[in-house]
Amino acid sequence: MTLSTPPRLALAHISKRYPGVTANDDVSLVVAPGEIHAVLGENGAGKSTLMKIIFGAVKPDAGEMHFNGAPAAIHNPHDARNLGIAMVFQHFSLFDTLTVTENIALGLPRGKGKDNASMKQLAERIRETAQRYGLPLEPNRHVHTLSVGERQRVEIVRALLARPQLLILDEPTSVLTPQAVQTLFVTLRQLAAEGTSILYISHKLDEIRELCHSATVMRMGRVTGVCDPRQESAASLSRLMIGGEPPREARVQTEPGACRLAVRALSLPRAHAFATELSDIAMDLRAGEIVGIAGVSGNGQQELLAALSGEDTRAERGAVLLDDKPVGRLDARARRRAGLAFVPEERLGRGAVPGMSLAANTLLSHQSAPYVRRGMISPKAAAGLAQAVITRFRVKASGPQALAKSLSGGNLQKFIVGREIESGPKVLIVAQPTWGVDVGAAAQIHNELLALKATGCALLVVSEELDELFAICDRLHVIAKGRLSPSIPARDATREQVGLWMSGLWEGGPGGQQEPREAALHA
Repeated sequence: MTLSTPPRLALAHISKRYPGVTANDDVSLVVAPGEIHAVLGENGAGKSTLMKIIFGAVKPDAGEMHFNGAPAAIHNPHDARNLGIAMVFQHFSLFDTLTVTENIALGLPRGKGKDNASMKQLAERIRETAQRYGLPLEPNRHVHTLSVGERQRVEIVRALLARPQLLILDEPTSVLTPQAVQTLFVTLRQLAAEGTSILYISHKLDEIRELCHSATVMRMGRVTGVCDPRQESAASLSRLMIGGEPPREARVQTEPGACRLAVRALSLPRAHAFATELSDIAMDLRAGEIVGIAGVSGNGQQELLAALSGEDTRAERGAVLLDDKPVGRLDARARRRAGLAFVPEERLGRGAVPGMSLAANTLLSHQSAPYVRRGMISPKAAAGLAQAVITRFRVKASGPQALAKSLSGGNLQKFIVGREIESGPKVLIVAQPTWGVDVGAAAQIHNELLALKATGCALLVVSEELDELFAICDRLHVIAKGRLSPSIPARDATREQVGLWMSGLWEGGPGGQQEPREAALHA
């Protein structure tokens, strides 16, 4: 007689409630050894809360958990790590003032590489692991110098170094390039073949269908079904997630108008040793037009966004013009007053203050009448704006006084994007507009951006989601090693071509304004 292998993880009747919100309601879930199991649901469905319960970061109100067939009492992440559970959070758990190596050392359980190895040896392990899995990292860099995509690499490499029995991935590919995603998939399949179980949360339904063996679907905190995603279409998975059809993206055709934002031969020196130097950046944004910038994370996107938004005014040469007026020496507040709005790539800590209410967070970008008069804040006006954004963008929040940190990642993203759109900008610069956002909310954000374009606003979208750029942009640039490619109509671009350009392969070298190579154009 042979005994069957117990499940790697078994959850029974897990519930978690917050004031006014039921995050998880009687949730049961089973994951087998070596299984890649997806957890699907729209923003606010309770997925991330459930994963935090498994990892010990949140304590459930009710329910039981078994790990490898035995009852598991996980009171904190330390307990989870010692059991063999690792997690990559959607919102990164990194210390900005520490190096990559120091952050990874803090996140490794005992016996997994930090007690019996020096920091120098650990740094070498990090470098080797990152290279092996196609997630390049410099171990000695401080985290505050990293882009969002690079920070995500740190989280993934830290989890891989722990050699877990159960790996939880919450939106792991949200800011990775298609090439990096495929490399990661090879790694995950190999881990699964070796017996590692993987819980995979993603709003990218094609990824779920390609990678996962099974899927649990959640809606409003409850499990609504279990399916084999390989037997489903993206449309049917979407219907299971949101209970209906997602909104269609309405492509808006407009004739570009006058140049709103012009960048002329902009060069920016490195702010630190690991930063990317910008060289001869040139582009135009016209009224009624969306221009996209693609590129591998860490190739100058962060520096370019800082130079355009006014966070960095150290340009060595070149010019930034807003409606033909030079703004390159103006700070971020002055550029906002001139009509430029900005959505940063990192929503927590940059786009919003987690411990402040949504009403208070509106004041980060609305500091004139009627919200502020003669230095005095109007709480009523701020709350009114917050409620308008909540209503228009269907943000799941208890109201304007809800803390930013109480929202799911996707709902907070909708709020930040909506806050900037409500300012009625002449130019809107958006980084990673749909990071961690479900399919329905992504379509809604895209439709709002397209509607803003129809009003005559000029939009710049910086994203590592090529499908997103192809869907909403009129023209595309690629940034590589701090230099910007010529633009190409989005309708003429291909994934292969953009992939080549990400390596700087366009005629005349990076920064040249010649036509792209024939080989690249028709690859």
